[in-house]
Amino acid sequence: MSKQPFTEDQLQLARIAKALGHPVRIAILQMLAGQSCCYHGDMSEVIPVAKSTLSQHLNELKEVGLIRGEFTPPTVKYCINQENWAAARELLGGFIDRVARVESYC
Repeated sequence: MSKQPFTEDQLQLARIAKALGHPVRIAILQMLAGQSCCYHGDMSEVIPVAKSTLSQHLNELKEVGLIRGEFTPPTVKYCINQENWAAARELLGGFIDRVARVESYC
């Protein structure tokens, strides 16, 4: 059996899982899911981290494509990237379903 390179789906799923792997990023996504958009300043009043830390987490979510940011001086407005979120949901759902179908475990 020869080693196979990782598929693009595997790499993307790992990036998504990493982005979801921190409670601050989960809190950001939950906050954004409850409204059409949110401003950085509004989030910093609710999410219990420093503004610079919040910015780092927002950038992580932006890099993987789960959220979008729009610069509207003097702040940035964020929202869920619906298209990419749907693709992430499909990847995650397919992965979870595939593992759940395993009939025998160690």
